[in-house]
Amino acid sequence: MEIFPVVTGSNLLGNEIEIPMELHGSLNILVIAYQRWQQSLVDSWVPYLKKLTNEIPDVDYYELPTIRRMNWLSRSFINNGMKAGIPSGDTRGRTITLYIDKEEFNRALDVTSEDTIHIFLVDLKGQIHWRGEGSFNEQIAMQLKQAIEEELAHRENEKSLSLSDSNNGESQN
Repeated sequence: MEIFPVVTGSNLLGNEIEIPMELHGSLNILVIAYQRWQQSLVDSWVPYLKKLTNEIPDVDYYELPTIRRMNWLSRSFINNGMKAGIPSGDTRGRTITLYIDKEEFNRALDVTSEDTIHIFLVDLKGQIHWRGEGSFNEQIAMQLKQAIEEELAHRENEKSLSLSDSNNGESQN
């Protein structure tokens, strides 16, 4: 079982967020970008992710620009630049900048290249249920949706089994 490392970042609304525990969905799609030019790759996913999260209420998505650690002044300059380019409050809330030890982070995720974006489906405990990379394409999108549906079905099945077990215990009393 792969686990997403616990990291703390701030969204562009100024809120500090511990990932993955403080994310909104029970399943969250994390789109990690390492370089400014990769924003177009991230943007290629956004329409699909918006549609997906509207269809499946317990799923959310976040953009995680991932940058090496730097001083407060440099971070402030970068964050203000990103804010200026993102007028939407919703998008600012979904954009969580990570100023971290990228080498350690990438090693924990088994990411061997920062030459493209990486997409992860994680739960609030950090379990990685699916991973992909690169710009949007239908095949990868279908794999992501299938992973979401399988995990939600698995949870529903476990809940049904749990209810069935508790009802059996009550009927035997």
